[in-house]
Amino acid sequence: MSADTAILSAEEFRARLQEIGEERYHHRHPFHLRMHEGQLTRGQLQAWALNRFYYQSRIPMKDAIILSRSEDPEFRRAWRKRILDHDGNSAGEGGIAKWLRLAEATGLTRGQVTGCEGVLPGTRFAVDAYLDLVRNRTFLEAVASSFTELFSPTLISLRMERLKEHYPWIGGALDYFQARLTQAPEDIDFAFHWVYQAAKTRPEQEAALNALRRKCDILWAQLDALYYAYVQPGWPSPGAFQIKEP
Repeated sequence: MSADTAILSAEEFRARLQEIGEERYHHRHPFHLRMHEGQLTRGQLQAWALNRFYYQSRIPMKDAIILSRSEDPEFRRAWRKRILDHDGNSAGEGGIAKWLRLAEATGLTRGQVTGCEGVLPGTRFAVDAYLDLVRNRTFLEAVASSFTELFSPTLISLRMERLKEHYPWIGGALDYFQARLTQAPEDIDFAFHWVYQAAKTRPEQEAALNALRRKCDILWAQLDALYYAYVQPGWPSPGAFQIKEP
């Protein structure tokens, strides 16, 4: 068996995932770099919070699609916690409610955010492509697309530190990120072991790796849309949120 067809060990598979993350995860995007350096205006942060809400609001929908595709009760029991993490058990709970509080702390109204009317077309296309991925690709690829959670805790820790440092007017509305510091590692631990056991051949392992690349592209494209609209050249689409700096 050649090196190109040999099954990767768990350690080799995880190392390949880490390589993809280092190269493609959106921690390197210029918009995030500006955020972490304190170079975003209040209006630019508002645009980020608004557009990111569209992504956040679709996460439980994405997970419901994945859940509906599984015939394994054990998998479904493990995966359904993701929906509760974002939707909560009642109104005002869960990650979506926490993100709304963050958006309001930037100065947006709840109606502006939940209506999603000012969301950029590029954001919509990217996020909807994520739903298409988990709906239409293989089940293995759908689950593997969540592998970006391997890298999110590091980025979230940095983001919390820099938001507190550079944008103190946000106050304490960072509980979404605090929750994800424990939720994401739990989620990725299950997903990694499930995918590694389910990928029986090297081509299936490569398909899982490519699903991570695709997910990274989707996250990067969302920030591309933000940067183009609100940083350089600063051309928001017709009907998109308009920055009104004081």
